[in-house]
Amino acid sequence: MLDPLSADEITTAATLLRQHAHPTALKFNCITLHEPLKAELNAFLSGTGPRPARRAFSIVLKKGTPEVSEAIVNLTTKKVESWTSVKDVMPTLTLDDLNIIEHIASKDSRVIEACREIGITDMSRVYFDAWAIGIDERWGFERRLQQALPYYRSSKHDNQYAHPLDFTVVADTETQEILSVDVRRVNGERTPVPLDEHNYLPQFIKDQYRPERLKAIEITQPEGVSFKMNGNEIEWAGLKMHVGFNYREGIVLSNVRIDDPYENRERKLFHRVSVVEMVVPYGCPKPPHHKKHAFDVGEYGSGLMTNSLKLGCDCKGAIQYLDAVLATSTGEATVIENAICIHEEDNGLLYKHTDFRDGNVISARDRKLIISQIITAANYEYAFYHTFTLDGTYKLEVKLTGMLNTYCLHPSEQAAPFGTEIARGLDAQNHQHIFSLRVDPEIDGPSNTVVQSDAVPMADPVGSPANPYGNGFYAKKTPLRTALQGAADYCHETSRGWDITNPSRLNPSTRKPIAYKILNNNCPLLLAKPGSTVYKRAGFARHALWVLPYRDHEIFPAGQYVCQSTGEEDHPHNSTIVDWAARNESIENTDIVCYIQFGLTHFPRTEDFPIMPAEPVSVMLRASNFFQKNPALWVPPSDVVRDVSSRNAVEARELMETPRL
Repeated sequence: MLDPLSADEITTAATLLRQHAHPTALKFNCITLHEPLKAELNAFLSGTGPRPARRAFSIVLKKGTPEVSEAIVNLTTKKVESWTSVKDVMPTLTLDDLNIIEHIASKDSRVIEACREIGITDMSRVYFDAWAIGIDERWGFERRLQQALPYYRSSKHDNQYAHPLDFTVVADTETQEILSVDVRRVNGERTPVPLDEHNYLPQFIKDQYRPERLKAIEITQPEGVSFKMNGNEIEWAGLKMHVGFNYREGIVLSNVRIDDPYENRERKLFHRVSVVEMVVPYGCPKPPHHKKHAFDVGEYGSGLMTNSLKLGCDCKGAIQYLDAVLATSTGEATVIENAICIHEEDNGLLYKHTDFRDGNVISARDRKLIISQIITAANYEYAFYHTFTLDGTYKLEVKLTGMLNTYCLHPSEQAAPFGTEIARGLDAQNHQHIFSLRVDPEIDGPSNTVVQSDAVPMADPVGSPANPYGNGFYAKKTPLRTALQGAADYCHETSRGWDITNPSRLNPSTRKPIAYKILNNNCPLLLAKPGSTVYKRAGFARHALWVLPYRDHEIFPAGQYVCQSTGEEDHPHNSTIVDWAARNESIENTDIVCYIQFGLTHFPRTEDFPIMPAEPVSVMLRASNFFQKNPALWVPPSDVVRDVSSRNAVEARELMETPRL
């Protein structure tokens, strides 16, 4: 039911859609699983309803035009169930779309002339990174736009981000024509190409590698892995879930359950978890940089940009890979091999205590299950690690690496204050990365309430009867009752957290509702001003948390159609999280959805160039009075499980022979 579409299903759906649209020629933007309605799925899983039909959802364009339609195909009955034309929207730019501008730009006479003016005559050395354009007031929805940022390479494998050029190109994706070449002039002058080379590949590093500094680390699991796979279902250490994948969100985790060792039953945690959007707004107010604010999920698709992972490099240890099957613009199936990596890692201490009275020492090792993918979004790489640990904690960690987006500096310019001159003539501009994690919770049942928790000191003064020593503090609990209250911000001063509670189930010790707590202190404030293009388009990034009542197929907080979106409220075909919250419906003791925003604000460093060391950012959900006690006491402590792989780094004989100073 939740498995991604197979190659045969994609082909079948495309055939049925072509037959339905005949004689109109189609271009397929996506063909993906149309997930069952939540009520239908839960009824089937509980044994009270039939198996839902397999359906495909497709966004199609009339070939050569920006005309967009949505269709649903019933793969069980082999019928097109719906076909709807949608206006004033533009769908995701696929890899097929993004390849167009590189092929046509280098042949355009205006591009050739723009290059000639700065001394470039060999167009085979000019490369174009294709980007969504955001909004360009010169065109509306009559054009399906993309822009290109050009770079120069002095040799085939040279780092192009060391040589950015001072113009941008705008193209129509469907007519495949260059609409404009926008040249930036400073004091009437062009900016010279930065020609210093800054490379990182082995053929350039050569003898600068120092392998003798690092000894090999081998990760072995002689008895095999601890998880079991049944198709896309995984079971590990008392946790069970379904691992899905689609062109837009990439990894989707569904029907997440955990075994409770004290209640001797399986308990539901989450109905569905995925990364549904991200925005990368750049902070330089000068053109053309105001048009650089990438929505990498909605504008390009995390699934489409997923890497084929390599054993021992992207993932290390005993690995289970899952392939991804996606649709091309011609309706054919294509496979990304090893798109998803599943493996275990040691996670340090699970617990430890030394009793100095009786000499008992106990400790146990934690372990984590990691379900991951890595995407390449033009210059940036994002590695998404969905991680579970033995105490039932879920953590999403994103590692940011790849290349800085660079721009050339005119001799009269300075990078500051909106960027950093990371090398001579190279500007790397300030920017933010704000991710949106959508969590559809079912904390031991379908009806939940989010309660805000703030650490606050007692109001009573020092010396008062209630607070004689002035040290009293407590967790102030505030239930979020409506969707507008559910648009909440983080507060560092109070270490704010949010408990997703089930009011119908009380912990027997606390006599308070059981909960899973959202722990998120990596949540930067969106720095774009209210009224700005970014502020309107990325409404989801205005708050660290949104809590909304569940509605089927309300998934993407920046809208179903992000490319060229304006952020217009109440768009008939492109509503956003701002619209959903404006309904101000009840979110108390009902079926809710949480959108958790997290990320970082990046002021580039010279150390980020020519390739960035991975920088992690994360958000966590962990049990809070959900279990009767530590749920990981079933894990054998270290003195029960013999560790044959660990040894002293320096043997005793070597210690004896080491001279003392």
